[in-house]
Amino acid sequence: MKNIRWKVFTVIGVFLVFFTLGVYPILANRYHAPAPQWLKDKALKLGLDLRGGVHLVLRVHTDEALRTSTGTTGEQLRAAASAAGVNVTSVSITSPTSFRVEGVPQDRDAEFRRVADEITGANYGRNPGAGGSYDFAMRPNIAQQMREQTVVQAQETIERRVNELGVSEPNISVYGNAGDQLLVQLPGTYDVARAKEIIRSTAQLKLKIVEAGPASSADALLTQYGGKLPDDMEVINGAASSAAAGGTQYYLVKKLAPITGQDLRIARPTLDENGRPAVGFSLTRAGAAKFSKLTGENIGRLLAVILDNRAETVATIQMQINDEGRISGSFTQEEVADHVLTLNSGALPAGMSYLEERLIGATLGADSIRSGVLASLAGLVLVILFMLSYYKLSGINAIVAMVCNLIVLLGLMAYAGASMTLPGIAGFILTMGMGVDSNVLIFERIKEELAGGSGPRQAVDRSFDRVFLTLLDTHVTSLIAAAFLFQFGTGPIRGFATTLVIGLLTNLFTSIFVSKTLFEVGLQRRPAQAALSI
Repeated sequence: MKNIRWKVFTVIGVFLVFFTLGVYPILANRYHAPAPQWLKDKALKLGLDLRGGVHLVLRVHTDEALRTSTGTTGEQLRAAASAAGVNVTSVSITSPTSFRVEGVPQDRDAEFRRVADEITGANYGRNPGAGGSYDFAMRPNIAQQMREQTVVQAQETIERRVNELGVSEPNISVYGNAGDQLLVQLPGTYDVARAKEIIRSTAQLKLKIVEAGPASSADALLTQYGGKLPDDMEVINGAASSAAAGGTQYYLVKKLAPITGQDLRIARPTLDENGRPAVGFSLTRAGAAKFSKLTGENIGRLLAVILDNRAETVATIQMQINDEGRISGSFTQEEVADHVLTLNSGALPAGMSYLEERLIGATLGADSIRSGVLASLAGLVLVILFMLSYYKLSGINAIVAMVCNLIVLLGLMAYAGASMTLPGIAGFILTMGMGVDSNVLIFERIKEELAGGSGPRQAVDRSFDRVFLTLLDTHVTSLIAAAFLFQFGTGPIRGFATTLVIGLLTNLFTSIFVSKTLFEVGLQRRPAQAALSI
């Protein structure tokens, strides 16, 4: 008696929990029923094919990524040559894929070429010129590979950012024939302006020592350099290093950053010393070692934390710092959340521009959606009628187990943030069919036990025990197939696989536990030898 009671309470509890998570939010949003906002936000979302959404086309500025790589290589060559005692006059970028070094001393030419071979390797060709100059050009195959990698990296970064925004089942893919465009489709209605800004933000983090500044203008910084900007340095603007200074200030820093976003381990929201929103960050082990050396050698100097070429924080280094830092400024809570999101998802390899933006309707059309849903409902009704006519009152057991499976499946999908697409509905119906199939296996086994002379209770117990391994085997096989679909599929195929995986797991619970509990409750108050309607 106690054993049956806890089983009944478990079934009712599971039903209520997942009804609250999966079904009630849908009813609350549709019929304006009372419900907390967090529960309404958990309502099962519809995919792009059922609901429509935002359609964006972006162009990745691959030349920008090439120019950045070329500039970095040039600065690395300058620094390596200087360390080897070869002081060149200038290093300048002549195109996105080439740079020029001028003023190589004639007596140090061999040493310079040795250093250049170490830095540029096989990626750049080298051509000597007059007056100790050299032109370095990126090889065409390397440039093409870098363009392709830039687009792929941008696609992966955008996908991580969109997923962290809570957008389910987005479509992000390479678009057009040029190879430098990306298609981004976001199901449903969202804050499009915020999504666009987060998607496009490069989120390039750099930590640099301030060589001069702050100053009220860029020209004021260069007075100590004769009014000419040194080739290995650049001017950035940002917030003042102290509250008293106020306004926009300018700083002189080296082009080559000792610490970059590649050294970032994680970013998180925090508060500054005045209780204002700020972004805290931790560095990787290698980044922490570089940061510790940088701060230890520059105590008393200004350190600029640069985000997207703007100095967000400039502070005096008071002591050696290992792996923790903070970006503070006039941030709102939402701006901090956006910065954390973009930093954690990784920096974009290049800037992007929007070529197209529009709202799109459901790709399948209302008639197609209505036909698909009606066909699914008609199939379920026919299955219910068959179970009732063939298995009589025991068919009700299968129907209750199927409804419970439906509720648990909806609840888990809503909790997991999955979206319902038309392929997902197909997976939904397939799951229901497998649930009924499981009940058929159990019922047929019960009929065999009854025909062999077993009593109703004994027949039920034996049937569930002997069918369990068969059901487990069939479900594990289907789970493996679904896992491959999820791993190698995209878009709608993944939606189908997600629904199928969750449905298979819930089906094991309802077919074995719920169905058996219903039989036990039905047989509890009946005589031991009472006939079983099946």
